Amino acid sequence: MSTAPTPAYTMVHAKVKNHEEFRQRYGKFVRPMFEKFGAQLIAGSPTPKVVEGSWAGNWAAVIRFPSMAVAEAWYNSPEYQPMKDLRINELTEGGTSVVFVEEFSPDAPGR
Repeated sequence: MSTAPTPAYTMVHAKVKNHEEFRQRYGKFVRPMFEKFGAQLIAGSPTPKVVEGSWAGNWAAVIRFPSMAVAEAWYNSPEYQPMKDLRINELTEGGTSVVFVEEFSPDAPGR
């Protein structure tokens, strides 16, 4: 039985006001934070393909973290708070959805 932490994923749905400004003011500062926390941006697109339901945004991303605890530590870290404020209050409109999920394992209890 493995005692390694279960990886966690952050899924992001946003309506970015200006993609170039978003990259310059947010992306280029947040990506090094991901490296510090052992995270990896594994998917990101301004044109996600919607196959069911509705999608009001123009940016989708999936970030892999070593564990849920690490994902939450990044999200709540003092260094990320100004970036989160910038993303929410200046660079996006209509709200951003951020969801954390643990990697699925059919052998995990309760799954």
